[in-house]
Amino acid sequence: MPKQPDRRQELGAFLRSRRERVTPDEVGLPGTGRRRTPGLRREELALLAGISATWYTYLEQGREIRASEQVFESLASVLRLNRHERGHLLQLAGHAPPAEVEASEPLTPEVAAVPLLLQPHPAYIIDGTYDVLSHNQAADQLFPNLIAETDGAGRPPNFVRWVFLEPAARDVLVDWEPEARGLLARLRTLAGRHPTDPRYTRLIEELHEGSPEARDWWAQYEVQPRHSGRKRLRHPGREAVDYAYTAFHLAEQPEQTLVIYLADGTEPAERTRASAAAAPMVTVHSSE
Repeated sequence: MPKQPDRRQELGAFLRSRRERVTPDEVGLPGTGRRRTPGLRREELALLAGISATWYTYLEQGREIRASEQVFESLASVLRLNRHERGHLLQLAGHAPPAEVEASEPLTPEVAAVPLLLQPHPAYIIDGTYDVLSHNQAADQLFPNLIAETDGAGRPPNFVRWVFLEPAARDVLVDWEPEARGLLARLRTLAGRHPTDPRYTRLIEELHEGSPEARDWWAQYEVQPRHSGRKRLRHPGREAVDYAYTAFHLAEQPEQTLVIYLADGTEPAERTRASAAAAPMVTVHSSE
């Protein structure tokens, strides 16, 4: 069972993964012939960021040093990090407060009923670790074995476990690899905000044990926020269909999210009814 690295090790590995993907050409350095490793050298990155090469090496090695937020902002600029990667870097460096571990409040009957109101559109409510807290029949049909997914320990079904460990997921998700990679990147982002929450540690360990793809991709340190978007899904026994999916935060439980799927061709009136059914219970989670 893989042991979760501490924050300093995680920070060093994240910096190294981003350094290796930036080429000298991208930052205006002259070519120096063949390189033993991809991307920038440590000395080059340190020079461009205006910090000591030794100091930067200590950061990558996970040593017990503390650099200022300005140092990490400079590194983020040279490494061409997007705003989500930059936020993740500052979180790992201790310059952004981690989210508190909060006991998840059970759904009230009124909130749990929202997915039922959205039938026949697939809908479910998940928490921060992607446990499925409530769902409707359309979601049960579209994602076979998700709701029934259990390990006998009384845990709720989990969408991440389903994607990586349920064989049917690779048939339902037409573009399984990019969808699974993106989901894993979002899980890493959430786990980074909750470094002391054992639920994330347990889930990540399960994925490492059961999925070679999860093991390989986790080491690439991709991060991504939750967002709305589009997916190609193959309903069991039918042709693939394009779906738009929209995510909403529950007003009093921001870690809990209502997800609604609308198939292409859904009439505008049906879309309006779906949003109206959710509106009293949730606040909109803007696309990112």
